[in-house]
Amino acid sequence: MYLRKSTRKYKDKTYTSYLLVESVSTPKGPRQKTICSLGDLSPKPREQWLHIARRMHAALAGQYALFDEPPEVREVLDTARARSHRRASSPGARNPRSARRTISVDPERVTVESVREAGTVHVGLAFYKRMGFDEALQSAGLSQRTRELTCAMVMNRLIAPASEHAMPAWMRRTALGELLGTDFTTLSEAALYRNMDRLHPKRALIESDLVERERELFNLDQTIFFYDLTSTYFEGQALANPSAKRGYSRDKRPDCKQVVVGLVINRDGFPQAHEIFDGNTQFPTRLSIESSNPTRHPPLPRTGGIASAPPVSASRHRAGPAAPGRSEW
Repeated sequence: MYLRKSTRKYKDKTYTSYLLVESVSTPKGPRQKTICSLGDLSPKPREQWLHIARRMHAALAGQYALFDEPPEVREVLDTARARSHRRASSPGARNPRSARRTISVDPERVTVESVREAGTVHVGLAFYKRMGFDEALQSAGLSQRTRELTCAMVMNRLIAPASEHAMPAWMRRTALGELLGTDFTTLSEAALYRNMDRLHPKRALIESDLVERERELFNLDQTIFFYDLTSTYFEGQALANPSAKRGYSRDKRPDCKQVVVGLVINRDGFPQAHEIFDGNTQFPTRLSIESSNPTRHPPLPRTGGIASAPPVSASRHRAGPAAPGRSEW
């Protein structure tokens, strides 16, 4: 719809009015159909004319504004509604708009349900695809459902890290299900634990594939720059986990069994490899990496938790970004 200026002369005086018209398709070609006359708009600021036309279009379709219109705009709207109603109720009138059912909406009683967060997961999923995660998982022989759950878990780690117990609720608060074409309505934490059990035997293959994709995508310097250890403890006995042992606890829980996790970082700050060691792994105060090329592998920065050289040398042969791990109880 748009405004059209109309002028007519009567007794040597010129009268100006503005019509709200729309283009319609007819057998004889496009024609202009007059919706209503808005009268003389010249007393009103010109920048309000387009707003009046749009509000008129919505009002005639039965859409009311959530907030009160200015008096001058409300006056034009009321006049046009009255004219439209008289024309629609006249004998022989054939106005398809009159057959429509209109309703009034009370903004105080409007509620919102099933809100989904889409922006962050949309960006994260775009980089997930660019990185080629799904292709790496597919090359490892994993099923589509496993790949979907893995994608959702990676998105959670990237956007709002949470435990496996809290992940399903987070997934249902996002648009991940819609973006992946799957349903997380009945997803439980047990399914996520089983998913990690399926990933664990393929960990080395997935890591080696991803590290190559990451290196090519970001043109990374693969120099091993930083290596550090941390530990995590178990509240239970962890009888099924042979690596769970008592040792030096940074969490000040010497009464609990633990495992030690090592992480290798390259010069650009990207993780190169991770490994899980027995909980009684010692923390030497010095670390040196033997290499025939000292420029390629400079001494690592020293921290309070550095493992011995053999694990680092082993990790160099299977460097890759970390895939979700597994904890056995």
